Amino acid sequence: MTSRTMSSLLLRTLLPLLASIQGCLVLSSKIVGGRPAIPHSRPYVISLQFLGSHVCGGTLIHPQFVMTAAHCVNKMNLPLMTAVAGVHNLKDPEPSWQMFSFQRVYLNNYDENNKLNDIALIELDRPATLNANVQVVPLPRQGQPLAMGTQCLAMGWGRLGTELPIPNILQELNVTVVTFACREHNICTLAPRQRAGICFGDSGGPLICQGVVHAVDSFIKGACASQRFPDFFARVSLYVDWIKSILRSVEEEEEEEEKKEEYQASGSPMGKPFPWEPPHHQLR
Repeated sequence: MTSRTMSSLLLRTLLPLLASIQGCLVLSSKIVGGRPAIPHSRPYVISLQFLGSHVCGGTLIHPQFVMTAAHCVNKMNLPLMTAVAGVHNLKDPEPSWQMFSFQRVYLNNYDENNKLNDIALIELDRPATLNANVQVVPLPRQGQPLAMGTQCLAMGWGRLGTELPIPNILQELNVTVVTFACREHNICTLAPRQRAGICFGDSGGPLICQGVVHAVDSFIKGACASQRFPDFFARVSLYVDWIKSILRSVEEEEEEEEKKEEYQASGSPMGKPFPWEPPHHQLR
């Protein structure tokens, strides 16, 4: 057998193998990280950033409030964090971007060890300007159930795989609500017949089901998209009354502040200081 014949046989043997390997690599890169979202098609999604780098996701539920996971803000140096709305590509600042600092953070008996009540509200330093690229998303009803098999959409700028970097472009993934290995205060999901799911950096982002933000990305077990365990989200419907009470109290506080300023501007007829005191909130 000549050397040319041997080379030809070796090439015919290696080409299918290389094609198979290349196909697997392409398949993984497309599935683990989901698919790129259409630019600004998810205008309620927020990028929470530390010193300008993305660390977690969030959801705009009110012009001045972002909902996220408690573990995203629990031990962070909050003055160094910003919330950015209107983002699609993290590396490509656009006129649509709106950047905010944190005014206050509200937690609800967060239990870090048991991953319970992994939900937080961030009060922004000012209201967002709502437009085509920045919108709020509806909350579910208090206690509203979410049936097994419901089709939902997870999204974020989390890693494309356990050992892979985060993407620049917002990714999204169709997932299905499951109940196996889940807990009653969580919503759990899988991507059927795919090695796909949420990953590091997606924390705090929304799970959108039927146009409603039903859950907040909380944690995974094992590696990203392992398919051995579902992905775990904090069930928003357990906290709707708590969320609305905070929104209501802040709105009342702002109204009282406006009244105080008007009163002080006009002067007290009795010459006494205005008897106003803001309500107290349990903050972290």
